[in-house]
This record gives sequence, C-alpha cells and structure tokens, in this order.
Amino acid sequence: MRSPGGNELPEESCPLRRPGETDATQDEVIDLTDSNGDSADPYAAITPDISTSSSPSAYRPEVLRTAEGEEALLSCDVPRITDVWRRRALALPTELTRPSASGATRDAGISNVQDDAKAAETLSRVIDKSDFGSMEVVGQFNLGFIIGRRRKRTSSSIKPIVDEVLDDLFIIDQHAADEKYNFETLQETTKIESQRLFRPQPLEFAAADALLATENIDILRRNGFEIKVDEDAIPGEGHRLHLVAQPTSKSTVFDMKDLEELLHLMQDRPAGQMVRCSKARAMFAMRACRKSVMVGMPLNRQQMISVVRHMGTMDQPWHCPHGRPTMRHLSDISGTGRDWRTERREEVDWTNLGSQPLT
Repeated sequence: MRSPGGNELPEESCPLRRPGETDATQDEVIDLTDSNGDSADPYAAITPDISTSSSPSAYRPEVLRTAEGEEALLSCDVPRITDVWRRRALALPTELTRPSASGATRDAGISNVQDDAKAAETLSRVIDKSDFGSMEVVGQFNLGFIIGRRRKRTSSSIKPIVDEVLDDLFIIDQHAADEKYNFETLQETTKIESQRLFRPQPLEFAAADALLATENIDILRRNGFEIKVDEDAIPGEGHRLHLVAQPTSKSTVFDMKDLEELLHLMQDRPAGQMVRCSKARAMFAMRACRKSVMVGMPLNRQQMISVVRHMGTMDQPWHCPHGRPTMRHLSDISGTGRDWRTERREEVDWTNLGSQPLT
C-alpha cells in the first residue's frame, strides 16, 4: 500500500483489513454495529480495559467505520493525554487579573471555588451598590437566575484623559436576592408583638447596660421588650428598670437571654439603630424565604429589573440570611464584541466598484 506521497508503507502501518483477512490483532477489533446493522454501545470502544491489560498504556483501540467492509484502528494513549492536561492545568494562572487605567490590577472575575465570605468581600470591592441602579438585565437563565450586565466608565487619577471601560456579566440568584431584600425590610419595619407580664419584673443590670437600655428603649419596644423606667428610684436602694412586657410569637419563645443579647449588640451600634436578636433573625429569615420568588418561577423583564434594583437598597446584598450567595461574576466581556447599535458604520464608496483590475 502506498502513501499519498507515493512511498511504500510497511505492512504494520496499514490498519485497513479486508473481509476474510485475519491476523494476530484482529481479535482486538471492535465492531460498532451488530449483525443487523443496528448501532451497538458506542462507549464500549473507548472504555479502557485495565483489568486485562499488561501495561498502563494497553487500552482497547478506538474503532471508526469508514466504508462498507473496511475498518480503521486508531490508537489512543490515555495516560499521555491525562499527563498533558495535568501539566497544562498547573501552568494556568490561579486568578484572572487585568491592569486598570491607573496601573493597578483589578479583579476581572471571582472564582467560583472560593468560599462565600471571600466572594462577598471581593464582590463588594469589584462593584458598588450604586451599580445595581444602572445594571442592564440581559435575561433569565434556567428559571432561577438573572443575567445582568454592568457597563461602567472609570477615569484614572493619573491620566484623566484615559478612560477604562468596564463591561462585566453577573449571574444573580433570583430567590436569594429577593429573600435578602425581604429579610432586611422585615428587620427594619416589623414590630414584634408583646405580651404583658402579670407582675413587672425588676431588671438587675449593670450601670452601663441600664444606660444603654434607657437610650434605646424604643428599639427594645419594637423588639417586643417593654421596659418601664422608675424615675423616683433611689440609686443603690431599688431597681430603676422593670420589664413589663416581653415578645411573643406562635413558634418562637423569647426570654431574658434574648434581651441580654440585644444589649450586647447595641454596644457596637449608634443609639437608635435597629438590632435584632438571633431568634428574631431566624424568624424573619423564614418569613422572607416564604414570600420571595422561587427557583423555577418565570419572571418578566419588569420583575427581573425590580429584583436587581432592590439589591442597591440593601445593607449587605451579597448573600441571603441563610448564607447563600446572591450573585457571582461570570465574565469580563470588554473588547469581546461590537455594539452595532451605537457604533458608527463607515460609508462604502461604490463609485469605484469594478473599475479596479483584478489581481
């Protein structure tokens, strides 16, 4: 048999076999069709036969039917391919970065293998909450995610004339994003119902905690703890604060430990800022989950825009109250395409058409 160049090929390099020809390697030939011409299992030809092989590279050959009565044997060195891919993977950079106009590097993407806390911290640096007000909604993916596009122009402080155009795609979890918005809304606006005690309970607080409770008495009342301040009490001789009502709920029981937790949280917050104990947060998280849009629910464009715009009004829009991330960075698409809607097209001069000789 001759090669396309006319050279004589050795016998062992010719894999074609005619009907009726046999040799030592014919038993390794795997026919992809049965006797009736129906297709057999296509994966049997590429499955390694490690149990019967004498060496790691001895695999079942892959068979490709070319013409009627002819078969071609193609060898496949799986260990070599695996080794090449492994060395290529180790050579790839671990993080994608690109220089900004100021000369510094900016995260072009957020790895999906990192933990949620690190991803939320990185997202807070990459995008601002104000970006959600101008983020373009591309569409809905898999009835559970919103694809958003953020296009932003930033100028360098070193070279104000040089602008950097940021064009990124983000994927937003519609349920987690809506749940976080409903959760923060419930935390700010809900007043927990309270039940009055049969007899006011004196509170034995330290001087610092007593002052903290007095300054945030309205916040405690919205949490269901109503405290009465006895202005006529003599310091050191009687209790100045008394608990007259405590919060109540259908399935949640509040006690003095929750009041102490609220006072502990108020120490690091300005006076009058809303705080909630862990039991109330869990209760609000459950209510927010039930009233939010679910995965599998089709959304129209206005509904998707509403979910995205609400993320700009949240205190922490990066994860839901159960720890589920609300969004991830998909891709930096700056320079990957051309916007024909805004790009100025060049006019074609048709006057010289056909006047130039063909070369």
